[in-house]
Amino acid sequence: MRSTFFNRTRRWIGASALAILVGLGGGSAFLAASGSVATAQVQQAAQISVPASTNTLSFADLVEAVKPAVVSIVVEAEDTRRSFRHGGGEFNFQFPDLPDDHPFKDFFEKFGEQFGMPGDRGDRRPGQGDRGPSRKFMATGSGFAISADGYFVTNNHVVADASKVTVVFDNGDEKAATVVGTDERTDLAVIKVEGVSNLSFVTFATEDVRVGDWVVAVGNPFGLGGTVTAGIVSARGRDIAGSTYGDFLQIDAAVNTGNSGGPAFNLKGEVVGVNTAIFSPNGGNVGIAFAIPSNVVKQVAGQLIENGSVTRGFLGVGIQDVTRDIADSVGLQSPHGALVTEPSEGGPAQKAGIKSGDVIIAVDGATIDNALALSRTIAGKAPGTQVELTLWRNRQEQKLSVTLDTLKEAAAPAGPEAPAIPQPEEPAAPAPSSVGITVVPNAEGEGLLIQDIDPSSIAAQKGFVVGDTILEVDNKPVATASEFERAIAGVKNSGRGTALIKAQRNGNVRFLGLPLEAE
Repeated sequence: MRSTFFNRTRRWIGASALAILVGLGGGSAFLAASGSVATAQVQQAAQISVPASTNTLSFADLVEAVKPAVVSIVVEAEDTRRSFRHGGGEFNFQFPDLPDDHPFKDFFEKFGEQFGMPGDRGDRRPGQGDRGPSRKFMATGSGFAISADGYFVTNNHVVADASKVTVVFDNGDEKAATVVGTDERTDLAVIKVEGVSNLSFVTFATEDVRVGDWVVAVGNPFGLGGTVTAGIVSARGRDIAGSTYGDFLQIDAAVNTGNSGGPAFNLKGEVVGVNTAIFSPNGGNVGIAFAIPSNVVKQVAGQLIENGSVTRGFLGVGIQDVTRDIADSVGLQSPHGALVTEPSEGGPAQKAGIKSGDVIIAVDGATIDNALALSRTIAGKAPGTQVELTLWRNRQEQKLSVTLDTLKEAAAPAGPEAPAIPQPEEPAAPAPSSVGITVVPNAEGEGLLIQDIDPSSIAAQKGFVVGDTILEVDNKPVATASEFERAIAGVKNSGRGTALIKAQRNGNVRFLGLPLEAE
């Protein structure tokens, strides 16, 4: 039975994507840029600092110091509104036009379905909702100054496709701004107000925030600029559904629609994160919000200011996590590392000799815990960087040097096309294997198709289903039922209790560990 939390993860909403209407595979903010924002020339006199005598029982001194640097962002854009009926009335809602692979695409689709709105999946019901003509709309979000000369950080989804951006300061002044650069993968953006030279600005924290530390969020929820909420860091390293790189801070300070792009401060008045998303069953605050950590923001902002875009290192591998079963099958003492499903054709990994079935357990000596950690680590390297990978292959460690390429935002999926192999004209009648599955040669390519499976078998428990293609057993290609059985027997005869199975489903390759004895 699925947990309540799992069910509710289908209701994620970008924190300001609903705000008055605002309309994030290998980044996050782990780039190759220098760690400092490119504003060394700005006037340091305007940098905000919190008095050392701050009353630890009150956030008032902290808030008074940082509020001038936090702004509301008003965006004008042109898009298509969707109308829907709910509770007897008709409403207009700005449904963001997100690409299919955008981290929040599914969140908005589910939100729309909850209220009977049509999504992009062709599920519109007559009379329930229709796309209107393209028209202008306004949206609001939050942001904060990072330099005296007018650079501000916000979320990409706040300013995406904006035709006009206005910054509203804490004192009510309004200034036009231009978008310097955006990074869709991390949902971050930098905007610039021209003609200013002595703005109050805040700096990024240099020390990692700890779970339990106080945080103060300042922003523009529901258009109520200058709103302050407080809480603690509830968790670190969160991987919210759909995010390419994860590593979000979870905080329990109240964050609502309109807070997106606003800062979360530590007690020194330093920015520890940018509020980006909330977890909510109803669209309101329930004490679970997510912020992009400051080290990520600092790196991304630096590249956006310097180059207007972000570049990331590219290794060129399809990867997955190492489960306990997989670890047992390959001889690892504990489940860690990133298992290579397929190297990209002609990519850096393939050129360096990385093979399907290798487990990458370290990069430049730094341990890799899982696939997400490898993605973040590689994306944090500059293109052209040579890295040393520690692999687990044939039950022992090996080292390879790889020169990273540049990650292309529209890169093709990793993995070479499988060559067709000759099939027997009269294949033998299928027979159940020793592990509870019936396999037949794949008439459309390599490997064996699972034709039937015993629902009580361990194979079924581990996720194998009819229609899966088994490509390899114990890193050995299999094309007939007898080859499959010989490979399984070889694993048993070696004294191992789990076989590593390379399988394919709907064009996606993955590895599974298949225990050969009942659990």
